[in-house]
Amino acid sequence: MPIALRLCSARMSRTSIELRHLRCFLAIADEGSLTRAAVRLHLTQPAVSRTLAALEKHLGARLVDRSTHHLALTPEGRAFHERAAAAVAAFDTAVDPDRLHHRPLRLGHAWSAFGPYTTPLLRRWRHDHPETPLELLRVDDRTAGLLRGEVDAALLRGPVEIPGLATEELLTEGRVAALPADGPLAARPSLVLADLSAETAILNPVSGTTTLDLWPAGARPRSTLTVANTDDWLAAIAAGRGIGVSAASTAALHPHPGVVYRPLTDAPPLPVLLAWRDTARHPATGALLELARRIAREPW
Repeated sequence: MPIALRLCSARMSRTSIELRHLRCFLAIADEGSLTRAAVRLHLTQPAVSRTLAALEKHLGARLVDRSTHHLALTPEGRAFHERAAAAVAAFDTAVDPDRLHHRPLRLGHAWSAFGPYTTPLLRRWRHDHPETPLELLRVDDRTAGLLRGEVDAALLRGPVEIPGLATEELLTEGRVAALPADGPLAARPSLVLADLSAETAILNPVSGTTTLDLWPAGARPRSTLTVANTDDWLAAIAAGRGIGVSAASTAALHPHPGVVYRPLTDAPPLPVLLAWRDTARHPATGALLELARRIAREPW
């Protein structure tokens, strides 16, 4: 249905009621007069009368009481008024270019989001940009749904070199070992990578960043176990099936009663990036990047 519509027409069928008829009815209800409604709509009074009659015929009910000089809505008219007003408002909202411009900004992450800065980011965005909701979504893949178009931007960890994605490093995080809470390594205050060489490494190739390449060639874990997401990774560690390595923020954002985290003092730091698609950039991406930069410079 075209957006630019003639408001009134003389010939109607029971299936040809359109938005223009609702606007006519609402004008009549607001003005309480066919004459004033016609002036408001820049139409003739007969055209307004014909449109109202067509709408009433379609609904099979009288909407306006014409028995007095000042028109009044019938009980059916009052009931229909609320529905008509809601329908017109929904249409106007749907085609409002300003609302389209300020559509929600979807921010993906595979795990741990922005670490300890996640809540400050969400709160300050809401304060600074109330016209554009920021939706944080967890998506279990390497780009947190960015390549699939599920999100507009993503917080990613580790080096990301994927055609079509632009990235900026916001900060770096240390790494921790995730251990069974009742295991022998849990008693130590910190570890080095070689301490894990006799263990089974639980790896998440879907959304994780840890691979066997993290260890020197001669000191790698004896075996590996593959899982598909962070929840399964935690469950496997808690069950004593092996150990994991992750970013330091995982310890704060993913506590588990069966898992303890210990610093890995010789593991290289992990970069935390904001990524977005070059060819489908949300209008608010620049503002998100600037806010994330500012927050990343603040102390934990």
